[in-house]
Amino acid sequence: MSAVPPMPSGGEHSESPSSAEHVAERAERRWAVIVGVIIALLIVMMVVTGLHWSAMPPSRVETVDVNTLHLKGEFVESNLGTSFEDGKVVVRLLAQQYSFVPQCIVVPSEISVTFRGTATDTIHGFMVGTTNANSMLIPGFVATFTTSFKKTGERLMPCHEYCGTGHEAMWARVQVIPPEAFLAKARAGERLSCVPS
Repeated sequence: MSAVPPMPSGGEHSESPSSAEHVAERAERRWAVIVGVIIALLIVMMVVTGLHWSAMPPSRVETVDVNTLHLKGEFVESNLGTSFEDGKVVVRLLAQQYSFVPQCIVVPSEISVTFRGTATDTIHGFMVGTTNANSMLIPGFVATFTTSFKKTGERLMPCHEYCGTGHEAMWARVQVIPPEAFLAKARAGERLSCVPS
């Protein structure tokens, strides 16, 4: 009969408890450093991206001075609303706490309409219900986009960016009329609005 070799008693093949703890501790420390570096990189990326986009908004960058908005330039009150310029329909509007100016906008159906807007005080948003018209209005920047309306009728235009305690009451109306009726009204050369004068 052959004898079974004796089991090593803490000799050359087994690790001591302190050695195993040391290896585990080093592995945990290594993973903690890796996770810390990843978190630091994410924070740096967020800060750099935030600073970049705050200095340069992601849309067409056109600026306006909010301090002189009502006094001169494109957004004086007499220039707000819908106009027919060089064969194009242009809507200019302002957002301010807690209203849009003008409160009611007239646009034609089936014709491209260019919206140009800005805000006077804080970030506002507007969207025209059941359409793809949706934009943010940022003080100091002009938001511009073009859309068209397929059907006639009245649409609501609420502010969709929280702008303060009166936010829920901030909305306007968009009246979409047939192109023939719009062109007949627009030939007079004045700003169009559905607000009674």
